[in-house]
Amino acid sequence: MKIHRLYAMLRERRKVLGLSQPELARLSGISVHTLINLEAGRGSPTLRTIEAVATTLGYHLALTLTPPPMDEEDE
Repeated sequence: MKIHRLYAMLRERRKVLGLSQPELARLSGISVHTLINLEAGRGSPTLRTIEAVATTLGYHLALTLTPPPMDEEDE
């Protein structure tokens, strides 16, 4: 998933739940400024910040790391 799509999903979910940005920021333990920037796709929020907002909105954040493909030279 593209990171900007994630931010849009969080913003859409906040609106569906009827939460204002200040309310969601307070519930998530982050500043309103940080939330505004996150929803706008600005800045570089930490994974902890994204997780706090996502969890507050009822999402479970899962991170999957996959190794890069091996070149023939690496084998």
